[in-house]
Amino acid sequence: MLKINPIKLIALLLLMFLSGCEQSAENGQPKLTPEQVSLGFFQAIYIDKDVQKAKQFVAADIAEVMDHYHIASAVQRHVLGLSMKQVTMSIDEIDIDFFRKFTDDVTVVVKMEGLKGGREWIDDRTIRLHKKGNSWVIVEILPEKGRIEG
Repeated sequence: MLKINPIKLIALLLLMFLSGCEQSAENGQPKLTPEQVSLGFFQAIYIDKDVQKAKQFVAADIAEVMDHYHIASAVQRHVLGLSMKQVTMSIDEIDIDFFRKFTDDVTVVVKMEGLKGGREWIDDRTIRLHKKGNSWVIVEILPEKGRIEG
């Protein structure tokens, strides 16, 4: 019978756990998850109202379209099709495998709650992200399938 020292077993399991949770860093910045990229983008547009900040989360072709509209309210209207104020947001759904190592494309649904035309409104937007190197970038804003009214 194989005898394993319990202290060594715990240390080995702890080491495996910590290495699995490690975030690689480039230029001192931790790698963002698809959820963080998605929320960062919508936060920049709806809360910070900063198109330049939002462009760091998107592919070049989307950034070019955003440049055309210049301001966050125009990006809300024309790129995302949803003008809102006082927005709170959360990840509603994510299409990704648990281990993430084998996935290069992911679809994220972001649920937003706030005011639209002065009335309470709940809606969502679906985006597709692609893994480029070790980073995730938004490559598509999917057409609206329907809305949830609150």
